[in-house]
Amino acid sequence: MPELPEVEHVKRGLEPYVVGERIVSVQFSEQVKNSHAGGKQAIIKGADLVDFSEYVKNYRITRINRRSKYLLFHMENETSEGILLSHLGMSGAWFAIDSVEQITEEKFRNHVHVIFTFESGRLLIYSDIRRFGELRFLEKLEDHPPIIAIGPEPFDDNAQELFLASLNLPKFHSKPVKDVIMNHQVIAGCGNIYATEALFKSKIHPNRTVSRVGLGKRIELFNNIVSVLQEGIDAGGSSISDYRNVNGQAGSMQDRLQMYGKKECPLCGANVKQAVIGGRNSHYCGKCQR
Repeated sequence: MPELPEVEHVKRGLEPYVVGERIVSVQFSEQVKNSHAGGKQAIIKGADLVDFSEYVKNYRITRINRRSKYLLFHMENETSEGILLSHLGMSGAWFAIDSVEQITEEKFRNHVHVIFTFESGRLLIYSDIRRFGELRFLEKLEDHPPIIAIGPEPFDDNAQELFLASLNLPKFHSKPVKDVIMNHQVIAGCGNIYATEALFKSKIHPNRTVSRVGLGKRIELFNNIVSVLQEGIDAGGSSISDYRNVNGQAGSMQDRLQMYGKKECPLCGANVKQAVIGGRNSHYCGKCQR
């Protein structure tokens, strides 16, 4: 699943192509149409397809923000403002191009599910192989409570203070530290890959309970979370599995990972161990991480 660095790169990649463009029409794949007809609402959430099309039509995209793993397309027309919220799910990808045929990877070209046509004639295409992503039109962010509950962005000035305060909450004391740092109410955007890397850099076992992580280690862990997320941004994200940033471009963070998906510890040479923590497969070194 794309995490903060991947979504940040999608945002940066889209901005030159879509900011200032006005939406004139929306098309949906047969899979999305059939899903909505059956009451399952694949990809388009919180509205039926007709209403969603009417909501976004004639809006001009003024800017794009990222909040944790969400993309927020801020839009306005002559009378109102709105937000197109996007979550990439497991395999979502955006393409800003002139035709579907310009999508070079067949697996994305065959799973185009939403096409926004701009006044200029260019297309903004959402492709999603597994269809776990979502698009939602909001009049204001408060209309979607899950995004309001997200904790601080790791690069915010007050992020460390709020991170440490969250770890002091009694409800987290007996939980595995990896589970807690992947909670987006504690810190935004840190998922399985980057949590694994930050814990390895901090030499903390992912299953250690929060109560057994001292203040010094908590500060070190926070700093390493920020460090690996920034490294991921600098590298264009981790192009593992089905992630691409914009127009099929791949990142290179997967080449810099020290622990996630590895067989051998780069520090001591021991075999990397695995355990399921918080419902996610965790890689760690049993010798270096305690």
